[in-house]
Amino acid sequence: MVYTSVDNQYVKSLKKLTIKKHRDNENLFLIEGEHLILEAYKCGLLEAVIVPENMDFKIDVKTIYVSNNVLKYLSELETPTIIGVCKKMKEKELGDRILFLDDIQDPGNLGTIIRSAAAFNVDTIVLSSNTVDLYNSKVLRATQGMVFNINVIKRELLYFARELKEKGYLVYATKVNGGKSLKDIEKAKKFVIIMGNEGAGVKEELLNLADQYLYIDMSKKCESLNVGVATSIILYEFSK
Repeated sequence: MVYTSVDNQYVKSLKKLTIKKHRDNENLFLIEGEHLILEAYKCGLLEAVIVPENMDFKIDVKTIYVSNNVLKYLSELETPTIIGVCKKMKEKELGDRILFLDDIQDPGNLGTIIRSAAAFNVDTIVLSSNTVDLYNSKVLRATQGMVFNINVIKRELLYFARELKEKGYLVYATKVNGGKSLKDIEKAKKFVIIMGNEGAGVKEELLNLADQYLYIDMSKKCESLNVGVATSIILYEFSK
C-alpha cells in the first residue's frame, strides 16, 4: 500500500509527531536521514521507516510507502529522503559523570552538547524542565546520532542536585567571577557539571549549591563563549 494523500488520517497522525505534545502523548518521535535511522535501529528504537514508493530500503522494521507529496508533507527538510518513526529512549543508570543543562534554549546548542557529552564519556545528561525538547528535529540532527548513545533524562535540577550531593557527587558550576581556572580544577570521581542558559547563565539558586566554581581561560578580546563550545571544552578537560 502507498499513502498518496496528506488528508489520510494515518498520515496526519504521523505529522502530529512533529509537535511536542503529540510526541509526549504517543511516546514516539520522527527522525530524518539514513544515518540517524541506522543509529536508532542499532539501539532497538526504530519502529518504522517512511520511504518514497520507488525506494528499496532494506531494514527489519515496518516499511511505510508514501508518495513524494506525502513525504514532503511529513518532512521538515527542504530535500526529504527517508523518515524514521522511533520510540522514546528509556532512562538508564546515572553513572558517575553527570551534566546538568539549565534552560538551554537553542536546538543546535543542545545537539552539540549531546554530541560532545557522548564523545567525552559523560554518563548522563539532565535537562531542566525549560530546556528545549530533546526530540525536537533540529536537536536530533545536530547530535549526529549520538543522542542514541547517552542517557538523557529530565528533572527539577535544584532538588536533583541536592539529592546527588547527598550521594557523594561533587557539583561544579561555571562562574566568571570567583571561579577557578579550568586547568587548576581538581576532578572528583563522581561529579555534576552545571551549564546555564545562553543569556542568563546558571540560576543563582543552583550556583549556591555548587561545591566549586570554574571558568575557562581565554583572551580578553573575547567576552564569552557559546554554551555549546564552552561545554565541549569543559567536558574535554574533565575527560583527561
